This record gives sequence, structure tokens and C-alpha cells, in this order.
Amino acid sequence: MALLTGRTAVVTGGAQGIGRAIAEVFVREGARVVIGDLDPQAAEAAAKELGGPSVARAAACDVTVAADVDALLGAALDTFGSLDVMVNNAGITRDATLRTMTEEQFDQVVDVHLKGTWNGTRKAAAIMRERKRGAIVNISSLSGKVGMVGQTNYSAAKAGIVGLSKAAAKELAHHGVRVNVIQPGLIRTAMTEAMPRKAWDQKMAEIPMGRAGEPHEVATVALFLASELSSYMTGAVLEVTGGRLM
Repeated sequence: MALLTGRTAVVTGGAQGIGRAIAEVFVREGARVVIGDLDPQAAEAAAKELGGPSVARAAACDVTVAADVDALLGAALDTFGSLDVMVNNAGITRDATLRTMTEEQFDQVVDVHLKGTWNGTRKAAAIMRERKRGAIVNISSLSGKVGMVGQTNYSAAKAGIVGLSKAAAKELAHHGVRVNVIQPGLIRTAMTEAMPRKAWDQKMAEIPMGRAGEPHEVATVALFLASELSSYMTGAVLEVTGGRLM
């Protein structure tokens, strides 16, 4: 039997990149998936490619808006009848040095990553705790562990996701709801490949395995945390970095 047979998962930012890879792996392992994304057309296209209405649905969602997250989770309940896994993956970057970063750039990144993850975690937990089971997987970043130049906003938000997740894990453990975190390093996506070549090469030089990761390599770790393979894990932070900055 596949690892997520009969389960329903919601993935924010699921139309592309790491979120899309997670949705693909989940469907392959038997899950029904609702893809939430700020771009409804991209979400619809992804859902169609994943197999259509019987296994994948799309919903427009701004994770900074609690009502949007409610609607996203409601779509999972209305369409598939349950909510078993929540992956808070949606994110943006607005890189700039501390000297040049605007207040708007700081607020945008913190709102999407940190408030968005808070919204997704608390809203999913409210449903899961009533059923005495559920797995929440929050996507942080290596930037939240070590801090990165030009990312005071992103590093702060990603570090905050770790603290948020650990606190939530303690609150929800006795309700049967697990909360764990993934910290990806340099993963080959459209967002990372758009960075200047010099920055890419600097990051590559820090990776003992000598290569960037692929989205599916994060997705399989998300599968582990979403499934019963990790049934005695909560509050854990798993790095998927090729050994970078260990």
C-alpha cells in the first residue's frame, strides 16, 4: 500500500517549485491533494497535470489572509472529506542588504512566510485536533539557521518558522497532531536559478556533496514527515542541504 493512501493533503505554493514536487510525490503515494497558490491559473494547470479532479484540486489562496486559508482547507474538506496533511510551503523573496531594504520588502516576506505559516498551522490544527490525528510540515530554509547576506527579512522569517513549529508541536502533541520542519539548502528551482552566477557559485562551493538539490529530494522528506514512517517525530527540523553549513 502507498504511504498516503486515503489521506488528503493541502500544499500551499503548490503550483511550482518545491511545492509542486511535494504535491506530485503525495499523489504518487496515494494522497488526494489540494493545491493552494496565489496564481489560480498555475494552480489549476498543476492540478490538471497531477490527474485532475479525482485526485487534485486547485484553490486561489493568499496565505497572509486567514479567510483565504479557511477557504483552502474548506475546499479539502468539501471535496475529499478530510484533512490529514498540511504543508506550509508558500514563499517569496525580496532580497536586499540591511542598508537598502525597504520596510515594505521586510513586511512582505515576513507576512508571507511567517504569518502565512502561522495561519496554515493554526487553521489546519483546529481541524486535525478534532479528529485526533494529522501531520503538519512547515518549510523553513537553511537561511533560517545561519542567516544569509541580503536576506534579513527571509532569514528572520525562516528562523521564526522553526520557533513557531516547535511551540505548536508542544501544544498539539496530546491532540495527535505532529508538526515538523524542513530546512532546504540550495535547491534547483526557477527562483534559485534566477540568482546571479557569482552567488550561485559561492553557494555551490559550500556544499560537500558538490551539487544543488532537486525539488523531489525535498518532496520525499516531506513525504516521510507526512506519513506514518515518522509517527514518533514532532518538533523536528530536518536539513536537506547536501551537507552545506552543517
